[in-house]
Amino acid sequence: MNKVVAGADEAVRDIPSGAMLMLGGFGLCGIPENCIAALVKTGVNNLTCISNNAGIDGFGIGLLLQTRQVKKMISSYVGENAEFERQLLSGELEVELVPQGTLATRCMATGYGMPAVYLQAGYGTEVAEGKEIREFNGKNYLLEHAFDSDFAIVKAWKGDRMGNLIFKDTARNFNPLMAMAGKITIAEVEELVEPGELDPNYIHTPGIYVHRIFKGSNYEKRIEQRTVRKKS
Repeated sequence: MNKVVAGADEAVRDIPSGAMLMLGGFGLCGIPENCIAALVKTGVNNLTCISNNAGIDGFGIGLLLQTRQVKKMISSYVGENAEFERQLLSGELEVELVPQGTLATRCMATGYGMPAVYLQAGYGTEVAEGKEIREFNGKNYLLEHAFDSDFAIVKAWKGDRMGNLIFKDTARNFNPLMAMAGKITIAEVEELVEPGELDPNYIHTPGIYVHRIFKGSNYEKRIEQRTVRKKS
């Protein structure tokens, strides 16, 4: 049951070009920084990345965009990344924009083993183009498919060598949903402890969902946009 690997390089060792990846985080909060940096070094390409966001220039998923390793982004919010914008407008990058609740629910459906779900968000907009529409109780819903993600890469606050995870505050965000959904789930943690040290009442992701875990390092925890008051 020891799922510990030496580090990020070992954790992502077999992610191939063309893979579909889920990457946890919301903005820059709770993103798997070490694994992203390791993927840049491997040089894999043609990746499909499912993430709430596309990082920023030079950080987060922005690093993979900078090195042209991403073929397609499936995201909710992409407004902080100039390189993303350039690649989108030039036709170099495929983009699927998904309402945030829909993105979360499709992740959940994947983890629950559900092939698809009916959701209201996006009905009557471009999001609905080409999708099956059904009426339930007088309201129209879109058929949204679960993802077929090869790997899920998440970042947690604490974990044990059996893969049990605890997320801290808002860094929890998309991480637990995505941790359930990967065929192989990789977790990097700030603190790695022995089994029994985590209070079972506070475990967010049971170890059964996690296949590899390692202690990360050098987390920057950047802020996307810092707003401060002027001195009085």
